[in-house]
Amino acid sequence: MKFLREFAASLMLLTRLPVWRLHLAQPDRPGDALWAYPLVGVVVGGIGMLAFWAAHSLGTLPAAILAVTAQIFATGALHEDGLADTADGFGGGHTRERKLEIMRDSRVGSYGVLALVLVTLMRVVAVSTAPSVALIAAATLGRAAMVGILATTQAARNDGLAAGLADAPLGPVIAALGGAVVLTLVIAPHAAFGVISVAALSTGLMRFLAIRQIGGQTGDVLGATCLIVEVAVLTVLAA
Repeated sequence: MKFLREFAASLMLLTRLPVWRLHLAQPDRPGDALWAYPLVGVVVGGIGMLAFWAAHSLGTLPAAILAVTAQIFATGALHEDGLADTADGFGGGHTRERKLEIMRDSRVGSYGVLALVLVTLMRVVAVSTAPSVALIAAATLGRAAMVGILATTQAARNDGLAAGLADAPLGPVIAALGGAVVLTLVIAPHAAFGVISVAALSTGLMRFLAIRQIGGQTGDVLGATCLIVEVAVLTVLAA
């Protein structure tokens, strides 16, 4: 029952699926549910894959558009919002304080719009040429990357959800990262080394940028990291 509560808590946090209808109690510590983040990726990736299969008769490009759209609806554009805020903050502020202030602003600027357009186009093109199962691998590693950032990077501000998860328990972190690796080996055994490597490099790059720009991570940075890793993994599997 404990594992079910933690999995449900992760789904409620990272998606807009009506898991709240189960009326399950929340975990005692939010960090205990980190192990389930890659499993949320499996669910979101599976939704995208089903949408791709359902629309495949229309052609690969329309099917890819519908697959990405289905994933965006499943997550409530949570990670897209983080990407836009991160791009606006990193690109539009001259000081750490100003960057964080911009990232709190609900309005989307030119950097955010450009980031969303470019990343979404790259996702659609990659999905249209990659095996449909790549959607699951990419979504799984994207959520594992969020756990990796949380476990290795201090919070840039003292409030917010990411700050509350900054001191992540080691057990759930190891379970999340190990589980993501195992799932990748099962889903894409022939490309697993390249896929895991590019996911790790993309995560490291986002961590470097976050520390350099704002001194740590925020929820927006986590969302941006998830999407950047997804695009990187999809591109490798498309190639």
